[in-house]
Amino acid sequence: MIYLLALLPATALTLAGYLALFLSARSTGAMHSFGKFLGFWAFTLAALVILGALFAAAHHRHHGMYGRYCPWMTEPGMRPVPPPPGPPEPPAPPAPQGSPPQAAPPAIH
Repeated sequence: MIYLLALLPATALTLAGYLALFLSARSTGAMHSFGKFLGFWAFTLAALVILGALFAAAHHRHHGMYGRYCPWMTEPGMRPVPPPPGPPEPPAPPAPQGSPPQAAPPAIH
């Protein structure tokens, strides 16, 4: 599916590149050089879109080295490795001596 989504912008960039090269061939001077640069830049971007789609599709089943968390991990049943334990929590302060335990106030219905 990612290939089909990548084909739309890649096709548009390729057509824009051909249009820029065609129009630059009909011009002279600085516009000729700029048009050639713009055309080749559009072809480069189209190739990068296709390469990005290939990378995303190839990375679909690989979840990092040694089973570590991967941001693309969205499959059900897969869970990330829990984070390493942090510093221990400080102990709770002791209850004051000599005071009776506080009872909860009665609930009013």
